[in-house]
Amino acid sequence: MIDIRHVSKAYLSSTRETWAIGDVSFSVAKGEFVSVVGPSGCGKSTLLNMMGSFMAPSAGTIEIGGRAVRHGTIPDKLGYIFQKDTVLPWYTVGRNIALGLKFRGLPERDIRETVGRLLGLANLAGCEDMLPHQLSGGMRQRVALLMTLACEPEVLLLDEPFGALDSNTKMTLHRELLEIWQKLGQTVVMVTHDLDEAVTLSDRVIVLSAPPSRVVLDHRVDLPRPRDVFALRDSDDFGQNVRAIWAVLGREFQAAQARAKGAENVA
Repeated sequence: MIDIRHVSKAYLSSTRETWAIGDVSFSVAKGEFVSVVGPSGCGKSTLLNMMGSFMAPSAGTIEIGGRAVRHGTIPDKLGYIFQKDTVLPWYTVGRNIALGLKFRGLPERDIRETVGRLLGLANLAGCEDMLPHQLSGGMRQRVALLMTLACEPEVLLLDEPFGALDSNTKMTLHRELLEIWQKLGQTVVMVTHDLDEAVTLSDRVIVLSAPPSRVVLDHRVDLPRPRDVFALRDSDDFGQNVRAIWAVLGREFQAAQARAKGAENVA
């Protein structure tokens, strides 16, 4: 479903050229859940933005559904969840979820049925007339997810969607996201700084190196589904997966810190 081949990205200033992404290649199968982790500055969100067509790579190609991604042209059937929720504060929960469906010109009866089904899927039934300021942070993030799911994307790009939430709320949303994903079957790529989160949710975890980044590990998470996100973290298998990834990711964090200190000394 997603094919990334020798993608790189450089940022230009008046004095220098900085390569955030050096040479990144990997593929994601249809219906697969893949997380991307790596040290700060390695281009995780940049890679996601290029997949969404928000910026162009400096080199390399990205294909989604067999079609090349072109800068400024959002791929068909693609949904994007940002770090900060995009819920409109002056609309009710129901009107927020219905927004994309109205733009598509669906009949009101179909819109009501879809909104009701999605609210039930995310345990928000009865909240359709509430305003965003009346919701908790976790509930707002669920509404943002439903706004995207309402348009029936086949590919979901998630950019740190749970980063600002407390641990208990985050794990509750992990459970709900897995339940929704298992029912709807989208192809998911998620960027996260939370290694436990990546292992809990994913089929595979891609580790990027310190910048200019490359793929240094493509780890298959060997944990059965469906997963109980609360019980899972007490299992030996979960710990083994985390340790296997951290053995590589930890080295990349150290390399990034050493490089940053070296740059400070030169300055």
